[in-house]
Amino acid sequence: MGKFVYEGGVKTEIEDRALTHLQLVITAKLRRGEPFPFSWREDASVGGGRTTVWIQPSSSLVFKYFGSRQPSINRAWIEALAFTANAPSGLYLVPEPSDTGEASGSGDAPVSAPV
Repeated sequence: MGKFVYEGGVKTEIEDRALTHLQLVITAKLRRGEPFPFSWREDASVGGGRTTVWIQPSSSLVFKYFGSRQPSINRAWIEALAFTANAPSGLYLVPEPSDTGEASGSGDAPVSAPV
């Protein structure tokens, strides 16, 4: 289980494979200078609820992985996550689709609903 840390304080645990895919989408948006919100649901063990952070090129982000191996990349998942990141509600984790290369992001139910 990896960790996403925002500005040295706000953090959440995300499975390594999902975190890798989120990192690819987040860094692609930041390379283009595109700020966006990123939302997730908090685990009941930390009080539940949801958190949204505003990610911009000057944000301090840490992607901390539990494992040392880079997982294989699912292009369909990248496209589905990028679809949410480009929507007004911002980036949120969606279930991993099969890697068919034809994901539009429109039929995926969110794991964490947008704020």
